[in-house]
Amino acid sequence: MELFEAIHGRLTIGKLKQDALPREVIEKLLSAGAQAPNHHRVRPWRFIVLTGDGRKNLGDVMAASFLDRNPGLPQEALAKPRSTPLTAPVVIAVGVDKPTEPKILEIENLSAASAACQNILLAAHALGLGAKWKTGEWARDAKVKEFLGFAPDQYIVGFIYVGYPDVTPEPYARIGFEDRTVWME
Repeated sequence: MELFEAIHGRLTIGKLKQDALPREVIEKLLSAGAQAPNHHRVRPWRFIVLTGDGRKNLGDVMAASFLDRNPGLPQEALAKPRSTPLTAPVVIAVGVDKPTEPKILEIENLSAASAACQNILLAAHALGLGAKWKTGEWARDAKVKEFLGFAPDQYIVGFIYVGYPDVTPEPYARIGFEDRTVWME
């Protein structure tokens, strides 16, 4: 797939088949992510790959955390957070290292990890996979961070849900750059 075709053709695909992805395919995605630009070559991203029971365990943590924040909820109210990671056969949590040297800025690490996410999304598209980048409350949740091995003050820039598409997405008109650009000549 040609680069500009991948960039302009990639769409978020949330409806995915539950068919397992071969490990080699997942490793291709991770390798693409690891090629992201990063300041001082610190490679600040951390990829946590959840498949099989790993997704179920993450869902259990999400449900427990949701219950902690909403005590007294009936068990059926926990179905949505518990099933969230089960919507894809692979969930890649992308976290960010905290800077360890004065010359390394946190925003640079966040930017590099975000670039890694974009690389993963483009690689998934090029491989004919569907993918969705999600953030939201679970990227900030203390119990989720702990489960994934992150410190409370570390960022999770997102969860990338990946699998074989279960739908053919309708392409839509892409928004241009013109209204977001100032030329200073």
